[in-house]
Amino acid sequence: MIAIGSDHGGYKLKEEIKKYLEEKEIEYKDYGTNSEERTDYPIYAKKVAQAIQNKECDKGILICRSNFGMTVVANKFKGIRAAGISDEEAARFAKADDDINVITLGGDYITTNQAICIIRNWLGAEFKGGRYQERLDMIEEIEKENMK
Repeated sequence: MIAIGSDHGGYKLKEEIKKYLEEKEIEYKDYGTNSEERTDYPIYAKKVAQAIQNKECDKGILICRSNFGMTVVANKFKGIRAAGISDEEAARFAKADDDINVITLGGDYITTNQAICIIRNWLGAEFKGGRYQERLDMIEEIEKENMK
């Protein structure tokens, strides 16, 4: 199950991504926003991150104009590994090397087709484990020390 959310700047792209997910019969939950009316991205990044923390969803997609703000907010949550992704290769590496569980997309910088290719590659990649898991274990220790 994928949690998806956007602010007003990412709303149109979110709606196109939802069509793709439906076409591919990939389950998702939409955490808003529901229009292009101005709103604040931390609201939706928080909802998506919490849905993953609470195990309502396995992964997340966040969309705003740049991807930067959404990435910052999502990474404030323990267990969330969010990365701004702008191309297919980065999407594969994000999953394979770092087991990124939330991708953030910048609606002002990528097309719908690019976003779909990114999502397809991210979902299709397998986490490598091994030395990469050791690094995730290190990150988990850092979270324990710094996220009370």
